[in-house]
This record gives sequence, structure tokens and C-alpha cells, in this order.
Amino acid sequence: MKIVVIGATGTIGRAVADALETDHEVIRASRNGSRRVDLEIPGSIDALFDAVGAVDAVICCAASGQLTPIASPSDDAFTLGLKGKLLGQVMLLRRAVNHVRDGGSVTLTSGVFKEPTPGSSFGALVNAGLEAFVHAVAIEVPRGLRVNVVSPG
Repeated sequence: MKIVVIGATGTIGRAVADALETDHEVIRASRNGSRRVDLEIPGSIDALFDAVGAVDAVICCAASGQLTPIASPSDDAFTLGLKGKLLGQVMLLRRAVNHVRDGGSVTLTSGVFKEPTPGSSFGALVNAGLEAFVHAVAIEVPRGLRVNVVSPG
């Protein structure tokens, strides 16, 4: 299988790519790698798929946020993960459905806190949004594609 791993220079992405590489052709992509993609820049997602062609699977291990208290004085600091982690993965899926072969899959990444943590409220909102999005969009994706969301941690 030909698999794109996005976020492949991060801790989780590197481990996923390493594990898959023994049996599959893995294309590693990230903001800092040799094959660049940034989920906050939709054109970079288009360029990635234009360069790699059709694939069997896309796994997103990219995009993170930071712990930010609800009383943060800056809306931008509080909503930092919205563009990349939530909307970026939505844009990734919207583009991937045109490049993943019939019966292939797209896996997005949310997250989970075992217990509420100070500053985790926005992250919880984004993660819940991703989970709900994947659940709802699964009935819409074409050609037998599968859409998954995983929550490492």
C-alpha cells in the first residue's frame, strides 16, 4: 500500500511511519520535512497530493494545540488549534477523498485527557468536534472510503 503520513517528523508521526514502512510504501510529510505540508495552508495540501498522486491511505498525526486557560486575555491564544488541528484536518479530508483509491482510508487524530486539566477546555472542544465530524462525514465519503479518528494518549 502507498500511505501518506502527515506529521511524520513528530513523535507520534515518526513512530507510525516507522511501523508502516516495513510493509508499505510510506510518504512522510510535515511542516519541517523534505516533503512539506502545513494543514493551515490548504494550497500545501493540494501540492502534496499533486506531487504524490493516488494513495491507498492518509494518516494525519499533525496539528496540536496548547493548554490555554479559559480566562486567557487573547482570543487568538485560546483558539490556536482551531485552524490547524480542527479545520486543517477537515480540509485534509476534503482533499484526500479525491486522491485516495477506492476502498482506501483517511485517519485523523484528535486526543483525549484522562481527567480534565486546567487549560484543556479548548482542546477538548476541538477533539470533540473532530470526533463528531468524522462520525457524520463517514456516511458521505465516496467509493467505499473509510474515515477514522484516533485519540492517542
